[in-house]
Amino acid sequence: MELLGRIGDDPAGDALVMALSRAAVGHAALLRDPVRPTVLFVPADADEDDVAGGPGSADSPRPAVASPPDGPSLGAEDVSLGLRYLTDFDVLVVGDDVAATVMPACVEAAAFAGAQLVVVVASSDAVPGGLPVGATVLQAPDDAGEAFGRLLGRYAAALDGGADPAAAFTDATADGWEHPGA
Repeated sequence: MELLGRIGDDPAGDALVMALSRAAVGHAALLRDPVRPTVLFVPADADEDDVAGGPGSADSPRPAVASPPDGPSLGAEDVSLGLRYLTDFDVLVVGDDVAATVMPACVEAAAFAGAQLVVVVASSDAVPGGLPVGATVLQAPDDAGEAFGRLLGRYAAALDGGADPAAAFTDATADGWEHPGA
């Protein structure tokens, strides 16, 4: 498993890189962004002492912040290059904050690898154009919290295990699909 993306150049980003490494998740193209902090999701029942250094520390979780428009970002060339470093992948998940200009590179890489393409769109966004017929588009609810992440992870894992998209979605939702707005 590999990650291409952008995280903050901060202690939370450092911790994320270490956690990815411990979980055997590579990071072929990971932009460390000094402008945007790494946003953390912390479950409501988490013990403050177990979260990023404990209560009140400089690296404690911050709420999500709007991304400044002038910060660095991964462009189509960056994503295309990062995906070329990957020799074998069966699933490509494209997050809801990926620029429209990057989508063609993702579509091309998934087609070249014969990989399933999963595109996440924000609830307020339209489905991107130019997606192949077999692509899966999942709309992320605004208030889903960790429930949507679990569903997406289970879905991608089932696809990676060889399940067809319908069976993978059935597997991913077998324990139910719950989020605060339901």
